Amino acid sequence: MDEEVMQSNLLELEEFDEEKMKAESADLLELRYLTKENAKFERTPGGFVKLTYKDTTYDRVGVYRTFPVTLPDEFISIREANEKAREIGVIEKLSALDPEQAKMLKEQLDLRYFTPEITKIFDIKTEYGYGYFHVMTTYGECRFTIHNGGSSVVSLTDTRIVINDLDGNRFEVPDIMKLTVAERKKLDLFI
Repeated sequence: MDEEVMQSNLLELEEFDEEKMKAESADLLELRYLTKENAKFERTPGGFVKLTYKDTTYDRVGVYRTFPVTLPDEFISIREANEKAREIGVIEKLSALDPEQAKMLKEQLDLRYFTPEITKIFDIKTEYGYGYFHVMTTYGECRFTIHNGGSSVVSLTDTRIVINDLDGNRFEVPDIMKLTVAERKKLDLFI
């Protein structure tokens, strides 16, 4: 049996293509800028985004912010829409694209980074390692649950926080000082 395993390992080594791996690595490391001259974005019938870049058409692409908090409309990463999400290229500034294409990409970003702002805290209860929030957001009244501790509440600045719930949704408090003293006391356990 050991001889069989060794032969299998030898076959795997023989099939390893070093040149192919080097080419793939170089391709991954190359930074490509997508501009209105070399890239064309279109909406698909299903509401997704299609990209034609140079001679290649990608039927669906993912749109990601590289710096979602500090530069939300700059350095936008365009990736293949599969499990590998290989980066195709980067848009330096959305404003440098055709306005209609920039609007379409902005819509995709708004969907991916949907983050309602919490404007009022009605109640926060803690029980069995979880925090149960009842809040008012810019999109209406909401209830959600977070893990106590860990990375559920992230301080972006001294007054700005983001709260991540159990389902992966994000909520933002842009300025905790605009909340009432009673509301801030409720948040104290998590900040």
